[in-house]
This record gives sequence, structure tokens and C-alpha cells, in this order.
Amino acid sequence: MLGITLIELMIVVIVLTLLITIGIPNYFEFSARAKRAEARAALLKIATNQEREYLQHNSYTTNMQRLGFKDENCNTSGSGAYKICVDLANTNEFRASATWILGGTEANKCRSFEINDRGVKRSAPETNCWTRTR
Repeated sequence: MLGITLIELMIVVIVLTLLITIGIPNYFEFSARAKRAEARAALLKIATNQEREYLQHNSYTTNMQRLGFKDENCNTSGSGAYKICVDLANTNEFRASATWILGGTEANKCRSFEINDRGVKRSAPETNCWTRTR
């Protein structure tokens, strides 16, 4: 006989449902981790370029273009998930931040990252976002 039975169809539906219920949350978590890594990389780029700026001009800068970014003021990360800014810069110190600008549950996990001239890294509301891999 040709065709499929109702039981075979139900088995396929159950298997697909299981794959979807496991796969979709994992995809969203993987996507969020990639966006966090993008924000951390942008802040590390700022820190490196701030030190170069300090060596050349004896002062830190708030000008993001001089730090290798597109716009002079705040920029967004490549995915558009984080707003990247230099919040403070003078002859003695700088502080840069990345703030989550999209909605969703990520705002309750790693909403903001911060780095300063001493290399101190902070995140909020969870404090382990710089080192967390999951």
C-alpha cells in the first residue's frame, strides 16, 4: 500500500515539536551571546584606542571617530543591539559603556557593560557578563 498512516504522521509531528521546543530557545540564547560578545569587543577596542589616544595627545577622548568608530558620538554595535558610548574622558580617566537597546529578556541579564581606564570591567544587572559563556 502507498501512503502513510495516521500513526506515522503523528510520530513525525511529535519529533518536529520536540526539535522546535529545544531548538528555538537555544537559538535565541546563542544569538544573545553573540550580541554580548560584539558589545564586549567594541568596548575592548575603545579601551585599546583610548590608550593610543592618551600616548599621542596626553588625554583621553569622547570622540568615537578618533577611536575608530563611524560616528563622533555614540554608536551602535554591528547588530544594533547595544548602544556604545564613551561616557567620560579627560586627562586622567575614561569610562565607556555598552547598553542594550532592544527589548526582550536580555535586558534582565546583560543590559549593560562598562570598562574604564584601569581596565575594570562591570556588567549589570548580572555581574558576570564579561566572563560568562552561557
